[in-house]
Amino acid sequence: MKRSNIIGIIAAAVVIVLAVILISWYVTRRTPMLIQGTVECTTYKASSKVPGRIDCMKVEQGDRVEQGELLYTLSTPELEAKLQQAEAVKSAASALDEATLAGARVQQIEAALNLWEKAQAGLELARKTYQRIKNLYEEGVVPAQKLDEAEANYKAMQASAEAAKAQYELAKDGARKEDKEAAAARVRQAEGAIEEVESYISDAMVYAPITGEISTIIAEQGELVGSGYPVVAILDLTDMWTTFNIKETLLPGIRVGTRMMGFIPALDREVEFEVTYIAAQANFATWAATRTQGGFDIRTFAVKAKPVCAVEDIRPGMSVLVDWDQFRY
Repeated sequence: MKRSNIIGIIAAAVVIVLAVILISWYVTRRTPMLIQGTVECTTYKASSKVPGRIDCMKVEQGDRVEQGELLYTLSTPELEAKLQQAEAVKSAASALDEATLAGARVQQIEAALNLWEKAQAGLELARKTYQRIKNLYEEGVVPAQKLDEAEANYKAMQASAEAAKAQYELAKDGARKEDKEAAAARVRQAEGAIEEVESYISDAMVYAPITGEISTIIAEQGELVGSGYPVVAILDLTDMWTTFNIKETLLPGIRVGTRMMGFIPALDREVEFEVTYIAAQANFATWAATRTQGGFDIRTFAVKAKPVCAVEDIRPGMSVLVDWDQFRY
């Protein structure tokens, strides 16, 4: 056999062996199971309890705001008018309360006193007249008719004197306790109405509920917004987590407190995460059965994991990849 044929046979055998080795390696090699998640964070939506037109927008999309910083103001002329009405009602109630506490005027008290003194003088005259008629009747000088008339006049003057005294004491003491309490209650009611309107007016100035970054401005300056309408969305970049949708067949290998290493392509680095939440109920089926017999839909559960340490430059929406076969507990 020629030497060239032997070399060809050997080369072919080497190629076949190498091909078999490569095919075996390709068939038997482990394909990593990558679980992909998305970075999320808490979002706050700033809104007002009162409707109105946006008078001034103080922030722009992408701005960083501190807690308590003014975001926007609303124009509410209707509330200003209601405040004026409430203040007018309070003024009237306060005047009525002061009049009730002050009681009758000095002139009214003096007039009542004069009437009482006049009634006392008339009573004294009627008493003396009755006594004289009574003496004359006992002596037989005047008939019983005169005595009856004098007695009736005396009793009438007694009643008049008592009524005049009561009027004087009423004017001196002023209004009843119940009237004073009612007047004071009207003042408190008016004050409460003012505080309510003022609270609505103060809510027309909307402040940042949290320190964060403006992600969305839904309504612009000059637009009319309703009560509770979210106008500004703020991201709390200090409260971030990653959400994974994990197949139910993988759940036995994970629990709250499980730690795993996740790769963030946008940052080109690995970050350690800790599972903080596993959904109690499945979300939806992402892997459907392909066979009508013996197959079933595999449902997914939401799993949330937070970074163990603060991660610089991480942003909501970034992807996180976890090698399911290599994460540690």
